[in-house]
Formats: sequence, structure tokens, C-alpha cells
Amino acid sequence: MQAVDPPREPILTLPGALTAYVALLAVIHLRVLLPPDLEYWTIEMFGFIPMRYDSTLLATPFPGGTAAKIWSFVTYSLLHANLSHILFNVLWLLPFGSALARRFGAVRFFVFMAVTAIAGALAHLVTHEHAMAPMIGASASVSGAMAAAIRFAFVQGSFLSFRRGDAETAALVPAQPLSRALRDPRVLGFLAIWFGINIVFGVGSIAIGAEGASVAWQAHIGGFFAGLLLFALFDPVPRARPGADGAFPES
Repeated sequence: MQAVDPPREPILTLPGALTAYVALLAVIHLRVLLPPDLEYWTIEMFGFIPMRYDSTLLATPFPGGTAAKIWSFVTYSLLHANLSHILFNVLWLLPFGSALARRFGAVRFFVFMAVTAIAGALAHLVTHEHAMAPMIGASASVSGAMAAAIRFAFVQGSFLSFRRGDAETAALVPAQPLSRALRDPRVLGFLAIWFGINIVFGVGSIAIGAEGASVAWQAHIGGFFAGLLLFALFDPVPRARPGADGAFPES
């Protein structure tokens, strides 16, 4: 009797955790259907506003009070200015977030997205002290997911390698140690392109999403570094072990 191989999951099929995350973004975005005053109130309540943390006596009161100072470190990442803004983030997230959600599982994935959002907010706060303009959007978390995914994306059998299997297998290949990943020409090329794009958007003041809105590129970088450096804390897959000669297997 001939053995039958188990069905292979297509590499582009979305895992449940990512589907739930995208659905959450979509449902929350329905707030744009609210009357303009109420819709902007949701941004003031849940967006990240550096002025909210001003300790001076002239600090401006914002909706939500002290509680908003805590939740807005994460909730801002669930708000988007318009359809193009949310689509831009989702399209970047699909290939990298899919692999990461399969690898981490739902709980780790959602916690990771929250942690990278917090890192992005902290970077924005440090570089935009006293700013009143609200920051919204999932870009910091998306950047963190991209950074985490490149720790294993180019390893043989993973989702960006030339040889890859089904989606589950591709997402579970052992990751490269960070020191080795940063010597991989493909990873370095990815980093150069990613930082180049963010520099162009930041220095050139190119807007995405709301007309006239600037790109919070410092938050992108904060989320990216958090994803790159904290990946190992979330990763359930054992690291690749060096061979007898002390070298790690080539990808």
C-alpha cells in the first residue's frame, strides 16, 4: 500500500492569528463612519500623543486621562487614517506576518505585535517630545514583524529561500544567530533597502495615508529594532547548532 503524503499548506495561506489581526484592524477602521467630531475623538482617546506625557503645569488635558497614557502605547497601532493607510500596512505584513504567526502561535504573535508597538511609541516619544499631533498606524508593529522574520527568512527551506516546502515547514526552520544573520549579504541587503526607504520617506516628508500627514519613521525604526533584538525571547524554535567544525549550516 502506497503511503500518502499529508496535504501541504500553500505558502500564502493566512494563519488564523494573522487573519484575526487584520480583521481587528478592519473592524476598528469602521470608526471612520462615525460623525467627524466623534471620529476624531477616537483618535484623541486611543492615538499616541506625545503631549499627553508633558509634565508641565500647562499640560493639555486629553480624553482618557491617566489610563490613556497607558493604553495608547498599543491602541494607536490599531487605528489608521484611511483605507490606503491600512492597506499599505497590511500588504507589507502579509508575507512576513504570516510566517511569524505560524512560528510564534497566536498568543506570542499578539504579544509580539504589542511589544513592537510600544517600542515604536517610545521612539516617537523621545524624538517628538511635546508634540500634539497624534500618531496612529500599525507601521511600527509591521516593521517589527519584518525584522523578526528576516532572522529565519533566508535560511534554506524558509519562505524567502529558493528551496522551501509548505508554509508550516517554512515557518519553523531554525533561525540564524543574530551575529551570523548580520553577516548574511541577503539580510544586509534587506536592511539597506528597508532603512533607505524609511530615510526617503522621513527626510523627504512623503506622506502615506491621510493627506498632508507625515510618516513617523522614528517609530518604524523603534519597532524594527525591537523585533530584531527581541525575536529570540519569543521564538519557540530551537536555534541551529554549529557543526563539528564550529560552523553553522549554510543556507
